[in-house]
Amino acid sequence: MWFTNLLTSGGIGTTVLMLSVAIFVGLLLGKLKIKGITLGITWVLFVGILLSALGVTCNGEMLHIIKEFGLILFVTGVGLQVGPGFFRSFAKGGLTLNVMALVNVALGVGITVLIAKLASQELTDMAGVYTGAITNTPGLSAAQQAVGDLGIEGAADRLAAGYAVAYPLAVVGMIVTCLILRPKNMAAEPTETVDAVDAVKASGRKKGSILLIPIFVIIALGIVLGSIPIPVGMKAPVKLGLAGGPLVVALVAGWLGVKKGWYGTDFTDGQGVHMLREVGIALFLAGVGLSAGSQFVETVQSHYIWVVYGVIITMVPPLLVAGFGRLVLKMNWYTLAGFVGGSHTDPPTLAFANTVAPEGCKLPNMGYATVYPLTMFLRIFTAQLLVLMA
Repeated sequence: MWFTNLLTSGGIGTTVLMLSVAIFVGLLLGKLKIKGITLGITWVLFVGILLSALGVTCNGEMLHIIKEFGLILFVTGVGLQVGPGFFRSFAKGGLTLNVMALVNVALGVGITVLIAKLASQELTDMAGVYTGAITNTPGLSAAQQAVGDLGIEGAADRLAAGYAVAYPLAVVGMIVTCLILRPKNMAAEPTETVDAVDAVKASGRKKGSILLIPIFVIIALGIVLGSIPIPVGMKAPVKLGLAGGPLVVALVAGWLGVKKGWYGTDFTDGQGVHMLREVGIALFLAGVGLSAGSQFVETVQSHYIWVVYGVIITMVPPLLVAGFGRLVLKMNWYTLAGFVGGSHTDPPTLAFANTVAPEGCKLPNMGYATVYPLTMFLRIFTAQLLVLMA
């Protein structure tokens, strides 16, 4: 009896317990691979959904705070890791890749709006499917903030449900996209190592302690920046939000810190920042799952077509853009595989590309990191725009 009460009380203890279970079990399942493909940490989201669907009750306000804070930790870690090599990458083909990423995002938004009109779907709901189809959790958060600012009741949960419905096949769909573009003769594909991502090495004083980097100053400045309204001539302004603001500040802090020699890439890409990132995304995915699970089954039953829409949004843009890069621009497959993952901010795709690539080949990492920051900003903005256009 006491254990049943613990699972359904909705108290702080229950919430922390369920977050821990979702993360622990999800991470264990993330080690499973089927033909080299794994959903990785995404399993945390699905375990959270399952627990919620089974009737586990958590504290809603606490879940909201934890998932938002987890997302902030995640983007801060990503910004610090990507920052050192981001600006230098433009000198080595980065401009072309980022123009391709811009086109990729535009196609995704256009297809989402087209589906909403042709299939008579609410654009707000499709915004949730869009964020799931591009596996972009900060975009989901930004869209939820937008509906909150507009006072649209119940829309935040529907956004989360649409995201959760589209997410699973999105991860698989991007890997399938890479496989479709994969050349028959992989042995002939250039695999030279590049240093666009890791070009700036620790040449200054080795200050690796995380205590020397004001992580929470970065977060504070990022939240202030993310709260600044940007007028776009619609019914509400857009914002960088709780994810975009810290990402921008962390990106600049990572780049400037290494450039000035305040610390080296042994810090920005070290275990401390990596742990910050992984803990953050685990908390966010568990929070989203535990919040959305009660509606997930209902959403799948009544809106199963969203899964199909999600696959279209996931696969059509990168097939067109990366296909153009491969067939017309004759770009390297390893770089394009990283590009596909980065243009959808999807770590599992990068992990797949690195698994296929020979040891020492950093081309997938270069393609991923070069487009990741711009793509993240664009996804955050476009997710809000879809809500504001509704």
